[in-house]
Amino acid sequence: MLKKQVAVITLFTVSIALILTLIYEFNWFAIHPDFMMWVRWIVASVLTLNAIVRKNLTTWILTCLVLGVFIGLDFPNFARALQPLSQAFIKLVKTIVGPILFATLVFGIAGHSDLKSVGRMAWKSMLYFVSATTCAIFIGLIVINITKAGVGVDVENMPHEELPKTATTSVADSTAMSHISSDAHGVYKFNAFIRDTFPENIVKAVYENQVLQIVVFGVIFGIGLALVEEKKRKPLVNFTESLSEAMFKFTNIVMLFAPIGVGAAMAYTVGHLGVDILKNLFMLLGSLYLALLLFLGGVLLPIALFLKIPVKRFMNAVKEPVSIAFATTSSDAALPKAMNAMEKFGVPRKIVSFVIPTGYSFNLDGTSLYLSLASIFVAQAAGIPLTIGQQLLIAFTLMITSKGVAAVPRASLIVLIATADQFGLPTFVIAAILGIDELMDMARTSVNVIGNCLATVVVAKWEGEFDEEAPFREDTADEII
Repeated sequence: MLKKQVAVITLFTVSIALILTLIYEFNWFAIHPDFMMWVRWIVASVLTLNAIVRKNLTTWILTCLVLGVFIGLDFPNFARALQPLSQAFIKLVKTIVGPILFATLVFGIAGHSDLKSVGRMAWKSMLYFVSATTCAIFIGLIVINITKAGVGVDVENMPHEELPKTATTSVADSTAMSHISSDAHGVYKFNAFIRDTFPENIVKAVYENQVLQIVVFGVIFGIGLALVEEKKRKPLVNFTESLSEAMFKFTNIVMLFAPIGVGAAMAYTVGHLGVDILKNLFMLLGSLYLALLLFLGGVLLPIALFLKIPVKRFMNAVKEPVSIAFATTSSDAALPKAMNAMEKFGVPRKIVSFVIPTGYSFNLDGTSLYLSLASIFVAQAAGIPLTIGQQLLIAFTLMITSKGVAAVPRASLIVLIATADQFGLPTFVIAAILGIDELMDMARTSVNVIGNCLATVVVAKWEGEFDEEAPFREDTADEII
């Protein structure tokens, strides 16, 4: 009862505040700025009370987002002093990169042990995963280049130390290219990129957050471990499973600090750059939802229609796991329901049990799309022009690194920060994205679940093992019940 009463009070207060803000912004009536400040902090008090009553992390994140905006508007100097808190949160997230990528990749590959028995299913699944996520990444690139959501942020007021100070080409490579014809520089840079994906020391790669190097080492190590006899393989497989589970919990603990990190990031952003950046952030949010809808309607729907999958019944089958994913922003939370739903839909258990868990590491369509879109947004906001070739290079990197993203809330933030580091993009802008990440995570996680559920049907159809009558039997059974 208390929750309902507080919710009504919150809704009423926010509504009145929005009306007053519109009147003030459009100058319909004269309102003193000090009065608007009092309105903001009354809203802040009510929102804080609502967060205390609800005891929900998502509510706290959104509340701290608003508080951060208010602090940035009314106390800009104090807001700028909060930057270390947002930096601390980013540093905490960075500690997750190496262990979680290594553990999920190795367990995902070696955990299936007999590569020969799952070989055919594996290559078909991987081919579909790569194709789907590649389409998602390119749709993200196209949409962000059309909407240009990051363009217009006041670059002059950005802290200089956050902008890249050096070229991405090393001194040694620059020297080497000076002895090569300019016509071959592109070839040299591509080969240097391939060279730099291989780690000389895995500890060094983890220390420097070299995502591609960690992924390459994890894949090779996983394949090698899968070729080891069962008795000697099992302890390491169990270790990587335990490590991945521990890192999932570690991520959840770190996310408890998210409200403070988000609030501080938003306060610093608004205090340093002004409220205008909020327009760019909501343009980013709109761009993501537009791109996800284009992916669903332009990629997944044609696949379903081409394979003659009953779309309406498929939507009914996945609506529950998708709603769980949307509410919790976690694909893992929807895993049991998704597997059960696809088995009832007519996909054999052996395919469901392989494709969906594997897809949770290798087929995160929504996350891949978000990563491509957000990385270019960061460059646009920082005023760093990227050529088509550079954007394709980032896309190629994300196509690989997104395969190791664990399906836990806001795990994509880990890869986004690591990718920004690798290409010399400022993490300052990512700190601003944190403010609306919760709203974006709901949508991209839902698309992840839809994509993985559809992948099981695609592989089952490809293998000739899909039960064509099951969706209709399930529908009939529901009607009888």
